[in-house]
Amino acid sequence: MRDTDYIIEKLEKLVAINSPSGFTKEVSEYIVLELSQMGYKPILTKKGGILCDLGGKDVDNALLMTAHVDTLGGMIKEIKSNGRLRISPVGGLQAQNTEAENCTIVTRFDGSYSGTLQMDSPSVHVNKDYDKQERTFDTMEIVIDEKVSSQEDTKKLGISVGDYVCFDPRMVVTESGYIKSRFLDDKLSVAILLQYAKYLKDKVITPERRIYLHITVFEEVGHGGAASIPEGVTEILGVDMGCVGDHLQCNEHMVSICAKDSRSPSNYEVTTALIKAAKENNIDYAVDVYPYYGSDADVALIAGYDIKHCLIGPGVYASHGYERSHKDGIKNTLELIKAYVG
Repeated sequence: MRDTDYIIEKLEKLVAINSPSGFTKEVSEYIVLELSQMGYKPILTKKGGILCDLGGKDVDNALLMTAHVDTLGGMIKEIKSNGRLRISPVGGLQAQNTEAENCTIVTRFDGSYSGTLQMDSPSVHVNKDYDKQERTFDTMEIVIDEKVSSQEDTKKLGISVGDYVCFDPRMVVTESGYIKSRFLDDKLSVAILLQYAKYLKDKVITPERRIYLHITVFEEVGHGGAASIPEGVTEILGVDMGCVGDHLQCNEHMVSICAKDSRSPSNYEVTTALIKAAKENNIDYAVDVYPYYGSDADVALIAGYDIKHCLIGPGVYASHGYERSHKDGIKNTLELIKAYVG
């Protein structure tokens, strides 16, 4: 099986497991199982993330590669008098691009129910102001696929304020190699790092420096990388999505190297070394400055860790919406990791 085929196979598994921030137990257990089957000994952190030692010689100059498996989602904040649901976004979920999306309402004790996020009065044959109505989570509601017409009806199903709402990923892989799905940020890079871990085992490679993986579960709400960095780590490499959009160089076929995000510049020496590795190995890459972006690598520094940092990732179009990348971007990201680690 080719590397990209393995990565897409794992991506399909990952996006099929609902995991908005704070509701990640199932997906974390899946990753622990995958790494264990490769022969590693991953551990679950107290916050619910996964930390795994991939081996390597120099334990005093270790590299931590981090990606996050938590996604955007919603949480019920109100059961309306008509039995429908208002939600509060988990992470940067946008109302405008989740309209008419199917979802799953996960109760704590009474199973799951399907539904759809619709604007209030969504029929154009009834609502003459349909095209003018503002799309916000206060003007939209979850319509439950059950016969409910009152708050009491919905509560009888076991649905409560505080229950999670998980949106369908709708993953598609085209014949031309494009991958379209919600939550490529950052399950695509998690799948890439699983392939990298597999590569080290398959090729019986011991890197010159100790390599750790940290798959975090609170990145989308801002504190995923704030803990659980092992002793001896001197550098953190965030493997997240590369931004694609106006005024940026990266596209879906490339690996992006982030020289600066909205919080701070990346470490100059690490950024330079990544660019050098990409050049010397004919990897299709871009260097970009991200205007509205923060990562677990930043959070680790804000938490007080004295380490170098940078961020890379496959180009992802329409971030925090219905996202798109390409097999080329996957390949170039994996090859840059291999080239950089050595």
